[in-house]
Amino acid sequence: MKILCVAEKPSIAKSVAYTLGGGKVTVRNSSVKYVKNYDFTFEFPGVGRCSVTMTSVLGHLTEMTIDNNRYGWGKCLPINLFDSTIIVKENGNDSKKLVQNIANEARLSNQLMIWTDCDREGEHIGWEILNAASKTNSSLTLENVWRAQFSHLERSHIISAAKNPKQLDRYAIDAVCTRMELDLRAGFSFTRFLTDLFKTNFQEIKEERRLISYGGCQFPTLGFVVDRYMRVKEFVPEEFWYISIEVKKGNRKLPMSWSRPHLFDRLAAMLLYENSLDIAKDEAEIVHIISKPTSNFKPLPLTTVQLQKDCSKFFKLSAKETLDAAEKLYNQGFISYPRTETDRFDPKTDLKNLLSKQAESPQWGGYVQELLDGKMRSPRAGKHDDKAHPPIHPICYTDFTKLKSRNEQLVYQYVTKRFIACCSDDAKGVKSIVTAKWGLETFTASGLMVLEKNYLDIYDYFKWTSTKELPEFTLGEKVKLLKADLVTGKTSPPSYMSESELIALMDINGIGTDATIAEHIEKILAREYASKQSLGESRSKKAYILPTELGCALVEGFNQIGFDNLSLSKPFLRKQLEESLAKITAKQETKNNVLDRFIELYRQAFMLSNQKQAILVKSYRHIQRRNA
Repeated sequence: MKILCVAEKPSIAKSVAYTLGGGKVTVRNSSVKYVKNYDFTFEFPGVGRCSVTMTSVLGHLTEMTIDNNRYGWGKCLPINLFDSTIIVKENGNDSKKLVQNIANEARLSNQLMIWTDCDREGEHIGWEILNAASKTNSSLTLENVWRAQFSHLERSHIISAAKNPKQLDRYAIDAVCTRMELDLRAGFSFTRFLTDLFKTNFQEIKEERRLISYGGCQFPTLGFVVDRYMRVKEFVPEEFWYISIEVKKGNRKLPMSWSRPHLFDRLAAMLLYENSLDIAKDEAEIVHIISKPTSNFKPLPLTTVQLQKDCSKFFKLSAKETLDAAEKLYNQGFISYPRTETDRFDPKTDLKNLLSKQAESPQWGGYVQELLDGKMRSPRAGKHDDKAHPPIHPICYTDFTKLKSRNEQLVYQYVTKRFIACCSDDAKGVKSIVTAKWGLETFTASGLMVLEKNYLDIYDYFKWTSTKELPEFTLGEKVKLLKADLVTGKTSPPSYMSESELIALMDINGIGTDATIAEHIEKILAREYASKQSLGESRSKKAYILPTELGCALVEGFNQIGFDNLSLSKPFLRKQLEESLAKITAKQETKNNVLDRFIELYRQAFMLSNQKQAILVKSYRHIQRRNA
């Protein structure tokens, strides 16, 4: 029996082929430089020893587009694109060659096995591969194709995936088709409308031949950036007042904080201050003392979004740089699949075995050995499980100093240290809080003594340190007041948008998926709707994402149009779509129903934008004058 296996990437094809073939593999070239055909034999349960060919694609083979002869730019009104015929075609010369390679190999094959990434996009690529194979072998269908379910490239895991195939998920395929068609129709129609509008009204855009593109995820992403930018620019500081005291115990001085929040009424603050001064003069009474155990909890198992947020915060890597590095580590078999929403390990996972592979590390091997000798603890269990992949974790040890790029080194260290931290104990300490009363007002001071750092000995990306020990007080003790001041201050503006914050906002609001958030951020930067800038003092400069004039104009213009619940620069419409796509995958909605509903919503938004296009033009002119 002949089995054709097709992976999503050449590196995966090579790794799986040599794992299943036991090293006894014959390699043939294809017509695409980086894609090889690997021949070997493997014993499949219930089938016996089979002749196997493993090859690969390079991501998606096809793309959706429109008939340019009929619907090309200038040949129809942009609104007509909501009803235009959709064409599916191969997306370049390499794809044509890859389709031909698959068709040639499938001609004499009895079975097709898909080895694409196990997510919605991977299901769709698997379907594209099936369509290519069925060109020469009509016996291959969605019902009988095998689908390997895997999360990493460790040997036993790959062999198990080969021996326990699933079916391709037709509902996940439908969800991707729905998303692609909606993005195409809305993207093409709004992009043509906006580009023509701005070129007609602004000579510099016409001369630069700029494309003013629209994307269902990129505009809400830009909306977050503009909203934060405007909050900073329009911020008006408010004056507030608070009481600050300092007490003396022996030869120790202890500042204490007012229990009330800051007051924005100067007279009220002054009355409270003078009242306490009249009652208690220069003496305060200790009214409460507490000393209790406290913990600094170890991190949850790692998701894609958290990986991107932390690598932005700790290493100043962009979301795209982080995912690119993680993808390379995964393709080399060093970490598990880096696109996951799961933050809890399956109870059956052999964590001790995974941990033991890190014991040879000169950097953290000693710490790992202590865990293996009895200090190992079960990881925390988060609330999310995408049912497809485990949390991101190391698969095997590698000397990270020998990895090709700095980004790979940083990401591998982070993934490994976080996994080791997950298998450690929480940090433990004692927190002391003392409360004093001055007149009718109460004030507190707190101190922390760290007793056991535990996971923080390995997870050194932030600090949890002991503070200066509090003086010894007794309940009811009267203490000398060294200072009692009525202090004034002013509220501070929010900071501009950091990439870490933007990732979190996109995740919370359902803009894109864990795997596509990075792409949407890169898109608004590439389109020059926003830019990255380093702000602050030279030693403490931080990178922020700020909108350009055009980015501000687009968001402010769409905000002023007044879409009710259809706003193109707010997250609500896209979040509804992402929820509907999830329902398609869960068999709770159909592809056609979702398409019909959202095409109509986007059409309504387009018609309103067209009617009020003068607002968009006015918005850009206003911002240009404001910044002149």
